[in-house]
Amino acid sequence: MAAITSVMRAHQILLSEVDAVLKPYGLTFARYEALVLLTFSKAGELPMSKIGERLMVHPTSVTNTVDRLVKSGLVDKRPNPNDGRGTLASITEQGRVTCDKATRDLMAMEFGLGAYSAEECGEIFAMLRPLRVAAGDFQDE
Repeated sequence: MAAITSVMRAHQILLSEVDAVLKPYGLTFARYEALVLLTFSKAGELPMSKIGERLMVHPTSVTNTVDRLVKSGLVDKRPNPNDGRGTLASITEQGRVTCDKATRDLMAMEFGLGAYSAEECGEIFAMLRPLRVAAGDFQDE
């Protein structure tokens, strides 16, 4: 119980700090994650289904997140030419600029992990890795 309480409370603290940095950009962490994912894609666009799969969120959440980004002018949506029922989300130039600025600000505040050394951050990652691999968050090497 102590471990899960600590993890959940740390999550709340970090999310609050990160959201405070992202708020001036009109972003939440979920929207920021989607923008980062699109910047890392080859063409700057991905099917909505792929976004949900990679971020491990429900399709409705992806739709809400992307629709908010579209309203902000950070993302465009269009039919997927390779899937008649699918939709592609693509990052706009304004989205790239916003993502870059937000990332700079998050890096300046060390993503809320400034209380830890680089070595300790590595230990945190190593401790959480088995949980994330088991959940399918990424593949074990």
